[in-house]
Amino acid sequence: MAVWAIGDIQGCYDELARLIEKINYDPARDALWFCGDLVNRGGQSLEVLRLVKSLNENTVVTLGNHDLSLLAVSVRSEQEQAKVNPELRTVLFAPDRRELLDWLRHRPLLHTDRNLGMMMVHAGLAPSWDVSRAESVAREIESRLRADDYQRLLKQMFGNKPDTWSNRLRGIERLRAGINVFTRMRYCDVRGRIAFSEKGMPGTQRPGHYPWFSVPGHARRDLRIVCGHWSTLGRFAGLGIYAIDTGCVWGGALTALRLDIEDPQFVVLKSDRPTPAGKFIE
Repeated sequence: MAVWAIGDIQGCYDELARLIEKINYDPARDALWFCGDLVNRGGQSLEVLRLVKSLNENTVVTLGNHDLSLLAVSVRSEQEQAKVNPELRTVLFAPDRRELLDWLRHRPLLHTDRNLGMMMVHAGLAPSWDVSRAESVAREIESRLRADDYQRLLKQMFGNKPDTWSNRLRGIERLRAGINVFTRMRYCDVRGRIAFSEKGMPGTQRPGHYPWFSVPGHARRDLRIVCGHWSTLGRFAGLGIYAIDTGCVWGGALTALRLDIEDPQFVVLKSDRPTPAGKFIE
């Protein structure tokens, strides 16, 4: 059985279909991991959701910030939903919207496979989190997303404060801080304060900020980590990290990473989409 992780799709259905074919995916045998941001900007979010939902039981999806944004919009009034971009409206007003959104809401924020020695998250981990701590925080948030009153969390989860995880946090601030780490983090300082405005490649950030995976003194983690969210970082392998958001929606590529071999193997499908002016893609 082959196990493949695939980077941020963001509604790029055509590229996803071609990449699945390129890696010779066999649904009777293989597993696919998706590191989040299935939807938004690529024009084919509904098709992506339907395809990924239809895959076999060995499929894993971790939630990204765009996935959570879609869920948040879905609990607003119908008039407000009608104001979002046309791509997301196709999901929000699809005949199978309830099945798709309920399925998406029950995806995890973090996935671990100790047999493979791998963990997958959309964006990053707080410097103070080891693997067990990250799992605990993820399960806490996931239980609220799956609860009967999940709408309360979806209506309050966005905001840049608090910008630092602390175990002393309680209530919505605790949940929001955890979500920000798992789905929005790129850079932070040594205390774990997220630099939300820093989105460029390493070396462009302000002094005192570090890529989340290279913060001095961060907790020891005994699993390798697969992540996305950071298209300007591009494909990266080092420090126990495999980054696979290669900016397909921005004219970069869609990347798959084979995980079940000793030296994980990248397979890249180049996108034909135009790169916006001023946008750098690795």
